[in-house]
Parts: sequence; C-alpha cells; structure tokens
Amino acid sequence: MTQSISDLEQDIEQTRARLDQTIDRIQDRLTPASILDEMLGTVRQSPMNGLYDGALAAVRRNPVPVMLIAAGVGWLLHRVSEDARRRRHVEETARSAAAVPARNDGAARIYDPDRASDRPSPNGIARPEAAQI
Repeated sequence: MTQSISDLEQDIEQTRARLDQTIDRIQDRLTPASILDEMLGTVRQSPMNGLYDGALAAVRRNPVPVMLIAAGVGWLLHRVSEDARRRRHVEETARSAAAVPARNDGAARIYDPDRASDRPSPNGIARPEAAQI
C-alpha cells in the first residue's frame, strides 16, 4: 500500500467537496429564474432585439390583457387537443364496429308477444292465434 488510510480518506473528502460544489452550481443554473435569464439573453442577442424589448414593455404596461390572451390561447389549444382526441375515439369506435360481423337483411326484428307467429309450431299442430289472421 503506497498511500496511508488517512491520505485516502482526505482524498475522498476533497472529492466529495468538489462534487458538492459542482452539484450546487448545476442546481443554481437549473432554477426557473436562471433558465429564463438564459433564454432572454439568447433572444436579446438576436437581430429582433428591438421587437423583443417593445413586446416586453407592452407586457409590463398591460399585464392583465396579456394574461387573458394567454388564457384564451391555452383554452383554444386544450379544446383543439380535446376535439382531436374525441375524433380519434369516434374513428376507433367506428372501425371496431365495422369489424363486428352483423347480418342486416333490412327487416327490423321486433318482438311482440301479442302478435301471432308466421311460423308453424314445432309439433305440427296449428296454433289458434295463427289461424285468426
């Protein structure tokens, strides 16, 4: 063993301290505020800087209308996705219904217990209600 145990422990502690610092820096960069700052910095470096600054000033002057517009757009997107989901469900239901074999001879079959049957009885004896037609 070339290193003593205390040297190894000291090396491990230093590595842990560096790792803690790295994790703290990453967490600081991943906060919503820092992500927004990075995005805004990227936009401000673009050729559309004047347009961005004008839009930001308008939002600061009129926050309520902007929030209402954002809510309306969000609602619209929700409805569009809901309609698309409903349309897919209807199409899937129609496809599954078409796959079910069905006999359709055009005559509706309605059971009426008071109506006389057109068929002869199984034992060959005529039924009195069938004779009264």
